[in-house]
Amino acid sequence: MRKVRRELGQHIVVDPQICHGKPTFKGTRIMVRDVLYFVAKRYDWKQISEEYDGRLSQEAIAEASQLARCFGRDYAEITPLNKRK
Repeated sequence: MRKVRRELGQHIVVDPQICHGKPTFKGTRIMVRDVLYFVAKRYDWKQISEEYDGRLSQEAIAEASQLARCFGRDYAEITPLNKRK
Protein backbone atom coordinates (compact mmCIF):
# COMPACT_ATOMS: atom_id res chain seq x y z
CA MET A 1 0.00 0.00 0.00
CA ARG A 2 1.46 3.33 -1.07
CA LYS A 3 1.34 6.11 1.48
CA VAL A 4 0.28 9.53 0.27
CA ARG A 5 0.66 13.08 1.47
CA ARG A 6 -2.07 14.17 3.89
CA GLU A 7 -2.84 17.72 4.87
CA LEU A 8 -3.80 17.97 8.53
CA GLY A 9 -4.75 21.62 8.28
CA GLN A 10 -3.86 24.81 6.50
CA HIS A 11 -0.26 24.73 7.80
CA ILE A 12 0.55 21.11 8.67
CA VAL A 13 1.22 18.15 6.41
CA VAL A 14 2.23 14.50 6.73
CA ASP A 15 4.25 13.41 3.71
CA PRO A 16 6.12 10.11 3.59
CA GLN A 17 8.78 11.85 1.47
CA ILE A 18 9.50 14.46 4.16
CA CYS A 19 10.95 13.66 7.61
CA HIS A 20 9.87 10.01 7.39
CA GLY A 21 6.19 10.98 7.35
CA LYS A 22 6.23 12.91 10.64
CA PRO A 23 3.98 16.00 10.78
CA THR A 24 5.79 19.07 9.45
CA PHE A 25 4.84 22.61 8.53
CA LYS A 26 4.07 23.01 4.83
CA GLY A 27 7.00 24.08 2.73
CA THR A 28 9.51 23.30 5.49
CA ARG A 29 11.18 20.40 7.21
CA ILE A 30 10.29 21.88 10.58
CA MET A 31 8.71 19.13 12.62
CA VAL A 32 5.56 19.92 14.56
CA ARG A 33 6.85 18.03 17.61
CA ASP A 34 9.87 20.34 17.84
CA VAL A 35 7.68 23.43 17.85
CA LEU A 36 5.32 21.88 20.39
CA TYR A 37 8.32 21.39 22.67
CA PHE A 38 8.78 25.19 22.76
CA VAL A 39 5.05 25.70 23.27
CA ALA A 40 5.15 23.28 26.22
CA LYS A 41 8.07 25.25 27.67
CA ARG A 42 5.83 28.34 27.47
CA TYR A 43 7.91 30.20 24.93
CA ASP A 44 6.13 33.19 23.43
CA TRP A 45 4.84 32.33 19.94
CA LYS A 46 6.63 35.34 18.47
CA GLN A 47 9.86 34.03 20.00
CA ILE A 48 9.20 30.58 18.50
CA SER A 49 8.64 32.12 15.07
CA GLU A 50 11.90 34.06 15.40
CA GLU A 51 13.69 30.85 16.45
CA TYR A 52 12.81 29.50 13.00
CA ASP A 53 13.82 32.69 11.18
CA GLY A 54 10.21 33.74 10.67
CA ARG A 55 9.36 30.67 8.57
CA LEU A 56 6.52 29.83 10.97
CA SER A 57 3.61 32.16 11.44
CA GLN A 58 1.84 32.45 14.76
CA GLU A 59 -1.21 31.01 12.96
CA ALA A 60 0.81 27.88 12.10
CA ILE A 61 1.92 27.53 15.72
CA ALA A 62 -1.69 27.95 16.87
CA GLU A 63 -2.78 25.21 14.46
CA ALA A 64 -0.10 22.86 15.83
CA SER A 65 -1.28 23.57 19.38
CA GLN A 66 -4.89 22.92 18.43
CA LEU A 67 -3.93 19.70 16.68
CA ALA A 68 -2.02 18.54 19.77
CA ARG A 69 -5.03 19.27 21.98
CA CYS A 70 -7.25 17.22 19.66
CA PHE A 71 -4.85 14.28 19.67
CA GLY A 72 -4.49 14.50 23.44
CA ARG A 73 -8.24 14.51 23.93
CA ASP A 74 -8.71 11.57 21.55
CA TYR A 75 -5.92 9.64 23.31
CA ALA A 76 -7.53 10.26 26.68
CA GLU A 77 -10.93 9.10 25.42
CA ILE A 78 -9.68 5.80 23.98
CA THR A 79 -6.94 4.87 26.46
CA PRO A 80 -7.84 3.59 29.93
CA LEU A 81 -6.05 5.44 32.73
CA ASN A 82 -4.18 2.33 33.83
CA LYS A 83 -2.73 1.85 30.32
CA ARG A 84 -1.31 5.38 29.88
CA LYS A 85 2.43 5.93 30.14
